[in-house]
Amino acid sequence: MTLTLRLRSADDTTALGAAIASALAARAGAVIYLSGSLGAGKTTVARGLLRALGVQGAIRSPTYTLLEPYDCAGRTLVHLDLYRLKDDTELEPLGLRDYPPERCWWLIEWPERAARRLPGADLTVTLVHDGSARRAELGGPQAAAVAVGLDSSKVKVKP
Repeated sequence: MTLTLRLRSADDTTALGAAIASALAARAGAVIYLSGSLGAGKTTVARGLLRALGVQGAIRSPTYTLLEPYDCAGRTLVHLDLYRLKDDTELEPLGLRDYPPERCWWLIEWPERAARRLPGADLTVTLVHDGSARRAELGGPQAAAVAVGLDSSKVKVKP
């Protein structure tokens, strides 16, 4: 099942991140894939999620550091931006073994750059430019839980 959302503004995109945080809040670990072209809103979703979990200060995509860990209300969240990886073997030096996905949240931008070496996603979010707005397609086992926290007028379900 895929859920499709119409995101008319940056605020809608940020709200999607907050809804993800709310839906998955009880989980000790989670793997979330954020896909889409440059400028599609992946970092805006990440920022909404991190803010909803109480992170203060600047939140940027870790484009150059590749990995940015955050302490979020007693849990660790690692935000990864894999855009600059040449191949999936470059994932190994990041030290991800220190962040087991059963006990940490992984928020991964550009997961397709290392898909063979990443754990399976609990939630996939694919962002697409759609005229003056964006479209978000949610998939994976936690997609329906996220949709519960969203404005139902923006959600379409595709079997």
